[in-house]
Amino acid sequence: MPGLDEKLHDIYDEVLRRNPGETEFHQAAHEVLTSLGPVVAKHPEYADAAVIRRLCEPERQIIFRVPWVDDAGTVRINRGFRVEFNSALGPYKGGLRFHPSVYLGIIKFLGFEQIFKNALTGLPIGGGKGGSDFDPKGHSDSEIMRFCQSFMTELYRHIGEYTDVPAGDIGVGGREIGYLFGQYKRITNRYESGVLTGKGLTWGGSQVRTEATGYGTVFFVDEILKTRRDSFDGKRVVVSGSGNVAIYAIEKVQQLGGNVIACSDSGGYIVDEKGIDVELLRDLKEVRRARIAEYAEARTDVARYVEGRSVWEVPCDIALPCATQNELGGSDAAALIRNSCAIVAEGANMPCTPEAVQLMADSGVIFAPGKAANAGGVATSALEMQQNASRDSWAFDHTEQRLADIMRGIHDRCLETADEYGRPGDYVAGANIAGFTQVADAMLALGVI
Repeated sequence: MPGLDEKLHDIYDEVLRRNPGETEFHQAAHEVLTSLGPVVAKHPEYADAAVIRRLCEPERQIIFRVPWVDDAGTVRINRGFRVEFNSALGPYKGGLRFHPSVYLGIIKFLGFEQIFKNALTGLPIGGGKGGSDFDPKGHSDSEIMRFCQSFMTELYRHIGEYTDVPAGDIGVGGREIGYLFGQYKRITNRYESGVLTGKGLTWGGSQVRTEATGYGTVFFVDEILKTRRDSFDGKRVVVSGSGNVAIYAIEKVQQLGGNVIACSDSGGYIVDEKGIDVELLRDLKEVRRARIAEYAEARTDVARYVEGRSVWEVPCDIALPCATQNELGGSDAAALIRNSCAIVAEGANMPCTPEAVQLMADSGVIFAPGKAANAGGVATSALEMQQNASRDSWAFDHTEQRLADIMRGIHDRCLETADEYGRPGDYVAGANIAGFTQVADAMLALGVI
């Protein structure tokens, strides 16, 4: 993989200087900037208008206090964030993450990635992200409701269907979106469906939104396989994580003929050579909120649980990291390479470290970055916005076909752009350049704002 072009060193140095300690944001910015050398050579107008410098600086960063009262009557304090990164293509769009690891650097990395991911969908949405260091785990529904109401009491003044449209992310599912939307409606006295996506199907949500990120990642891999005149038939697939993205990635792989034989959570992983039982996994994680070890206890005849080890040591043809950022490191990539894994596609946001990506590139493993491969979630959120704006509701099959078409378009655009800039077959360069040029051209058209 190429290094950073000398014309871009000053910009990256500025990112480091202006955002001290925000390592995830530094990583995301460096990953994009390493692809842009041939772009600034071909299009000096981007440098003349300081487009890249402007892209690296959020349009707005909001940090606020979130006070709430727990079931014991104790006042608790968390911190809330919303980073509205770029609105050249449309209203800011990106999820809310509730997790103890959340701080400004995480939100900025996610928001920066969201700019290019959203651009690749071809839909009119800008990039943003938000969240809190609140952890929903271990809290009652009443505590989560009170937290969400306090969070929205500040956030509501910064969002709107033509301004900023949040969705869910880690720790924010249908329950949390419901509480957030209820408080927004209560404060504003408006039933503004398009202000949040990921809503319930009975009150403005979209079919396929729950499945979209996992399904979309698999649709992207299916397109990669088609370029090799291949398919999922008979492929051994390993998926990290066991949350929403992982569950629906597993489901779609199996629908397309592949065999997902392993998945994981933070405690370890399970192997089921007969193929992961999706209904059992869904019941454990979405209904009972149990640990994945219980899957092996329920299928002792065919499944085994491995505690405290990496799921990437399981031999496979295709690997789908669907858990969290930087979960797949250099040693994990080396294990995948030794076991002849041919394709790695990111279902999560930046789950592969730079060392892992470099090793895969050097060894010929096809690597699909998250900003392309997992764009299905935000794409379907934008489809939900379309339905809300027209007071319409689409059938599951229709929405799934729209998702499949969007993912096919992203795949083809990545390949075509990589070819155009002398990097054939490089999905990282193709995704970064295609997303960047779409946003950059809009920024030029809008002037210096």
